Amino acid sequence: MKQNKYDDPNFFSAYKQMPRSVKGLEAAGEWHILKELLPNLKDKNVLDLGCGFGWHCRYARDQQASSVIGVDISKNMLKKAREMTNDPLISYIKAPIEDISFPNSQFDVVISSLAFHYIKSFKSICKKVYDCLKPGGSFVFSVEHPIFTSRNEQDWYYDEQGNRLHWPVDNYQIEGVRETTFLNENVTKYHRTISTYINDLINTGFIISTVKESVPSDEMLKSIPEMKDENRRPMFLMISTEKKNS
Repeated sequence: MKQNKYDDPNFFSAYKQMPRSVKGLEAAGEWHILKELLPNLKDKNVLDLGCGFGWHCRYARDQQASSVIGVDISKNMLKKAREMTNDPLISYIKAPIEDISFPNSQFDVVISSLAFHYIKSFKSICKKVYDCLKPGGSFVFSVEHPIFTSRNEQDWYYDEQGNRLHWPVDNYQIEGVRETTFLNENVTKYHRTISTYINDLINTGFIISTVKESVPSDEMLKSIPEMKDENRRPMFLMISTEKKNS
């Protein structure tokens, strides 16, 4: 059974109130890094896996992509995405990422934002993405950083006064299920090491272009004082790759 927390009314209600849900990409702490990893999208066919409200789909069209397909498992997510989209060249498909099936070499660019840590097999996703990418195409994605996902608790250690002491890492090399909480709801995530992400990509045939770990932007540090703690550990991992051009 593929996980679909976003069609749970309580979970979705809380998610809709998050800054990135209300304000879009500029409120996403990792966006200032991720957008620099994207290739030129002009005249490109783009696939967005785990598209959510469609922010990245609309961004791709703003960059003059020729067509965009967004895939998401949640009917609530796609309902909101369609409400926010007025563009015949963007289409949305309701499906689990694990079940995508597109013709070989259909897309120039495949992107995904913060979705793969909810999926059991990253290796299988790599194969599906590789097949549907054109030779020379780009695969760019973000996930929660393995330092963040290593423990079920996924939280700071605090002192008696509630001050954040440090971010603990444990069971890092033990990959697999992490039963944690997000927006006060129980959520299943899958922890894997940085080396697993990288080696699964390499073994599939991708050429890794760039690996980035999140840091807050100067603007966010100025406007949101608590963002300074995001310099104490990376919350997100971002990787840009290319399919071999042969």
